Amino acid sequence: MIRVLIVDDHPIVHDGVAAALNRTSDIRLVGAAETIDAGLRAIRATPPDVVLLDMRLQGSEGLSAIETLLAASPALRVIVFSAYDLDEYVFGAIRAGAKGYVLKGTPGAELATAIRRVHAGDSYVSPAVSAKLVEQMQPRSRGSRSLTSRELMVLRLMASGLPNKDIATALGITERTARTHVSHILSKLGLRSRTQAALWAAREGLVGGGADS
Repeated sequence: MIRVLIVDDHPIVHDGVAAALNRTSDIRLVGAAETIDAGLRAIRATPPDVVLLDMRLQGSEGLSAIETLLAASPALRVIVFSAYDLDEYVFGAIRAGAKGYVLKGTPGAELATAIRRVHAGDSYVSPAVSAKLVEQMQPRSRGSRSLTSRELMVLRLMASGLPNKDIATALGITERTARTHVSHILSKLGLRSRTQAALWAAREGLVGGGADS
C-alpha cells in the first residue's frame, strides 16, 4: 500500500484527493495538513511514502518547503500539486528535489499514475505541463529546427542550469541518455560547451524573459 500525505491549505482539496485515491486498491491518503509545520508533525506520526505538496501555502515558500520536507525525511518522495504551470515553478521544484509535478484538476486516474510512478522511483510531470513547455520551445531558427522536441526540452533544462542528473530526473530518462542528448545538441548547433548552448538558447528566446511567462 502506498501511503500518501497531502499538504495543502484548502480542505476541499483534501476531500477531493481522498475521494480519488480511496477508489484505488493500492493507494491511501494517510494524512492531510494545511501548513508545513503540520505536515512535519504528520510525517513523524504516520510516515508517508509520497507527499502531495501545494507550491503556494500561506506563510511558506514552496521551494523551501520541498527542502524542509526532504531534510526531515530524505527517503520521502515529493510531488508538487499545483494550480500553476509556470516554468519557474516546474524547474524550481525539480531543482529543490521534487520527483513529480501534477496540476490540480488532474483526473484521479492520472494522479494515481503519478503517485505510483514516483513511488517506484521514476519522475512524473503532467502531460499538460510538458505540452506547454514543448509549445514554448517551437523552433525559431534554422539551427533550432534541426533539434527534436526532446532535444529542445533538454536544451532548455540545460540552459536553466540543470546538470545531466537533474535533466534525467525531470524527463524520466537515464543520466546516460541525457548526456547523449546534450552531445547531440552541441553537435547539431556547432557549439563546444554547455555555456555556449545556454547563451544560444537565451538568444533564441528559449529561456528567460517572455518565453517563460
